[in-house]
Amino acid sequence: MNATTRSSEFRRAVERLDEALSLAAGNPLGVDASIQRFEFCVELAWKSLGDVLLATHGIVVASPKPALQEAFRVGLIDDEARWLSMLRDRNLSSHTYRQTLALEIFARLPDYLHVLKGLAQTLAA
Repeated sequence: MNATTRSSEFRRAVERLDEALSLAAGNPLGVDASIQRFEFCVELAWKSLGDVLLATHGIVVASPKPALQEAFRVGLIDDEARWLSMLRDRNLSSHTYRQTLALEIFARLPDYLHVLKGLAQTLAA
């Protein structure tokens, strides 16, 4: 996938997460769908950041944490701790399923959505 396509897919994934969150209140399937869409967003976010890092800074990253750290270092993202928290939640939600954990992560999704929308705007500029 080329960088432009991945960036477009990321923006669409963020829109779909926003859509899922607006429908999820009190709906267990909506909660699960929101978490799945969040996982897609985080995956596409770090890969999109990797594309930008390579294209504009010559920095090669092969995994999420270094991508986020380098993106913070060069100013592509401004809250490294929040991004690392999102990555941790993505890892927890994609490798295990516990209802209590799912609900805890779901409660953080509106804040994460705000951060993801910010990156989508940055990548579109």
